[in-house]
Amino acid sequence: MVPGSVHIGGTSKGDLLAAVRQHNIRLNAAADALFADHRFTTLDRSRVVEIVARSVTDLGFVRGATYRALTTRASALGLVECPLEVGPHFRLQFLDQPEAPAESRAATRRAPPGSITIASPPLDDSDETPKGFYLMRFDGALWLRGYWAGADHVWSPEDVLLFSNAG
Repeated sequence: MVPGSVHIGGTSKGDLLAAVRQHNIRLNAAADALFADHRFTTLDRSRVVEIVARSVTDLGFVRGATYRALTTRASALGLVECPLEVGPHFRLQFLDQPEAPAESRAATRRAPPGSITIASPPLDDSDETPKGFYLMRFDGALWLRGYWAGADHVWSPEDVLLFSNAG
């Protein structure tokens, strides 16, 4: 079960990355690229972000939808994108994520089953820049992974995204 809030801020990006490594959380090349990007910053002060996980179907798209359609619908429901730093902070605070099904490794060009994607504004519109983070656990290992997705990418109905409450 996904917790209802996450504490963010009050930690430099370098210290946040060190904490991720200290917990033996695995990163992929896209996550490394996000951490290395100067546009990925952390808040100076600590704060609590109320979060909610919703599948694409929960948002009303039984055949899938683009990210823009998902965030537009989420906004109408009082949900907003999370700051990018929610990804690593949430990974550190959600250590009991259930194991992903075996077919997770076979997933290509879509979010792996059992993963949770952090809905966050991309750093830019370039196809070369990873768009954000997602979390998963497989083979007992916790992962914080970055991902690429173009504006025309259609998210699958079962994909789960994490938003913040607008209030």
